[in-house]
Amino acid sequence: MEQIDPRHLLINIAKILKRLKIPYMVTGGMAVLIWGRPRFTADIDIVIELQSEKIDDLGKALLELGRAGYVDKEAMRQAFKRQDEFNFIDGETGVKIDFWVLKEKDPFDISRLKKKVARIISGERVFFTSPEDLILIKLRWYKETQSSRHLEDIESILKISGKKLDKQYLRQWAKKLKVSEILSKAVRQREEI
Repeated sequence: MEQIDPRHLLINIAKILKRLKIPYMVTGGMAVLIWGRPRFTADIDIVIELQSEKIDDLGKALLELGRAGYVDKEAMRQAFKRQDEFNFIDGETGVKIDFWVLKEKDPFDISRLKKKVARIISGERVFFTSPEDLILIKLRWYKETQSSRHLEDIESILKISGKKLDKQYLRQWAKKLKVSEILSKAVRQREEI
């Protein structure tokens, strides 16, 4: 059986978003691969700034990736209205893409989209959330879920990208997001290692 490399799918999705002029950034486990240690990820998380007039075009383009792909256009419309999530399942690989619609009134979402960083993946330019914003969103998710996976990801990002981080930006947003205490604890634990 052939190994599934989700990078190929990620590149195809990035090309679609570029063609449709939909601003985006990859976050979640795929971004941890860029800013932290490699780890298994079963899906791809992408934040998109979606406009209502592009919903049908995006749905059509996703379905053109393969015969057995699946996306629910009504779920896309509802996600747009709620500024929430919808999924696309690639029929060729079975990999799920979670599209998170940018929360237009959330200053943090707006800030992190502006701060996205381009990286070259297999010769193609793909936009990722910055390492600082990845830490911050992981802190936010940890606060909500208490999943240790988020803390492990934060620790790996601090270890791999720590010297390059904009610590002032990180502290400012941690305070605004009410995750300063968790950040301080993660940084202290990293320094003890």
